[in-house]
Amino acid sequence: MEINTAVEHFKKVLESQERRAAEMRAQGDFVDYARLPKIVIGICGGDGIGPVITQEAERVLRFLLADEVAAGKVEFKEIGGLTIENRAACGKAIPDDVMAELKACHVILKGPTTTPRAGDGWPNIESANVAMRKALDLFANVRPVKIPEEGIDWTFFRENTEGGYALGSQGLELDDGVAFDFTVTTTEGTQRIAELAYDYAKKNGKNRVSIITKANVIKTTDGKFLKLCQEVGKRYPDIVTDDWYIDILTAKLIDKQRRGDFQVLVLPNLYGDIVTDEAAEMQGGVGTAGSANIGKKYAMFEAIHGSAPRMVAEGRAKYADPCSMLRATVLLLSHIGRQKQADALEKALDTCMFTEKRLTITGRDTGCTCEEFGDYVMATVKAAE
Repeated sequence: MEINTAVEHFKKVLESQERRAAEMRAQGDFVDYARLPKIVIGICGGDGIGPVITQEAERVLRFLLADEVAAGKVEFKEIGGLTIENRAACGKAIPDDVMAELKACHVILKGPTTTPRAGDGWPNIESANVAMRKALDLFANVRPVKIPEEGIDWTFFRENTEGGYALGSQGLELDDGVAFDFTVTTTEGTQRIAELAYDYAKKNGKNRVSIITKANVIKTTDGKFLKLCQEVGKRYPDIVTDDWYIDILTAKLIDKQRRGDFQVLVLPNLYGDIVTDEAAEMQGGVGTAGSANIGKKYAMFEAIHGSAPRMVAEGRAKYADPCSMLRATVLLLSHIGRQKQADALEKALDTCMFTEKRLTITGRDTGCTCEEFGDYVMATVKAAE
């Protein structure tokens, strides 16, 4: 009886993934932002320190796009309701009215949100990030990490909608103590993340793409991911393709003799999550790294860290580091075709974070506030004009 129940459960998982693959095949092309009469940017503060750092990123974004806002080419839309309190009250990762507001935007700047875990008093609702990636089909998680003085300039392309995370809530445990979880790799899902990674490399003058898997052990799904990425790589003869197993890659990223060789890396979901946190810590901590979540119709930009409720509880929220959200803002500007503003902000952040470092963020009153650092960044942009 238990085996029959498990088979029926797995059948439903298979059917849902077959439907998803069919939906991917039916999708059209990416949005052409240059053709839009107006771009709508949604702003979601999230939880904990999220509203503080998101507000600062919005302030810098409005500063950079002031002329376009005045001309009616860019509109900002404030979206509330993505707090843990509201999500818990609705019993949904993203309440229906909030999802409708998100879908009314072209791109979204989102602060970190709290994901409930056992013992914290919140109901066991799905991660808002995972739910948003699924609902908006944000299949590519793009995370750049840069340490100029060490020759590090990495861009990670993490597949965002497949792997173990896609089915992490659909596992099964039998009464005899045997438990199963599922992972999934599709042709369509792998090809599109690989194509985005190689296209980025070509457009940005990168000559190496590294494919990261554990295909020697996870032979079916990781093996498929590796093979399909290699096939896409053959279309780019000017770009060197190599591949690494995830365990040795984590070692090589801290190998000073080898880590400068990496440029663009493409990874399945779980590996990408782990490795990009390691890389961000090398850059100066997860508070220094932003990320893009890109789909064909929608895109969402965020910090890679959590909501830091302890900082709020201790009255330190105003000292939160906005650099993660500001790095995400660079990615947002580039994605919507405002490359001049993206370059100006990235250059200013490099100056403020790495070169000049006139202000220091410590997360406490021993450093500057979030707002003071935002002022510093905007003054640096203006001085470079």
